[in-house]
Amino acid sequence: MTITRGHIIFALVFMIVFLGIIVWQYRKDLQMHRRYYQGSIWVIMGIIILILFFIFLKNKLITY
Repeated sequence: MTITRGHIIFALVFMIVFLGIIVWQYRKDLQMHRRYYQGSIWVIMGIIILILFFIFLKNKLITY
């Protein structure tokens, strides 16, 4: 199947509309996010640090 100019136009229009809707919804819910999800950055940072720690352990303990 070849990709035609119509496919590319449809993909670009779809992407622009989809991203526009996502941004609009995020801005609409921003006050709710600030109220209910404050402090969640620490949870995300902890998960990232834990994953990095496991990767470090894997690389140090497993030798090939």
